Amino acid sequence: MNRVLVLSLCMALAAIAPLFAPHASVARRAARVPPWPQEFQGQPLTAVALSPQERRFLGDFPGAVARFTDGDNDIVMRWVTQPTRKLHPAEDCYRGWGFTVTPARIRNDRDASAWRCFGAHRGNDHREVCEQLRDTDGRHFTDVSSWYWSATLRGSSGPWLVTTVASHR
Repeated sequence: MNRVLVLSLCMALAAIAPLFAPHASVARRAARVPPWPQEFQGQPLTAVALSPQERRFLGDFPGAVARFTDGDNDIVMRWVTQPTRKLHPAEDCYRGWGFTVTPARIRNDRDASAWRCFGAHRGNDHREVCEQLRDTDGRHFTDVSSWYWSATLRGSSGPWLVTTVASHR
């Protein structure tokens, strides 16, 4: 390989490397997450313990995870402290648990906030599942991929709150 080409390639890589380096502020906040919300859509939340399986699975997750109920819905909230590929869409979890998943669609809630929703079915268990990611500036994301690239390329700042709501039908 010619020296000029190698030098040019090294310079190009050095120029774009900062785009993929974590923010210093994200690294400093990695150990801190905000408190969990006390209510969801006007309803008080009650904490539900994570199973030992869930705790093992989430052992090295960059952030914190908690499960709640508002009396009608199962709600999982995740504070994510850095861009990560360890966060994946809820559809993947439901498929892994043996559910048949319907195609996702975008739905607005009563505050005109967009959510990614899908149906999950396994035997007599039918659920409507909706998910949203929110950054510290109030921006919403309806899919993990768009959140990841925005967070990675510094278009979004964390920690990020990921809320997944499952309603039994």
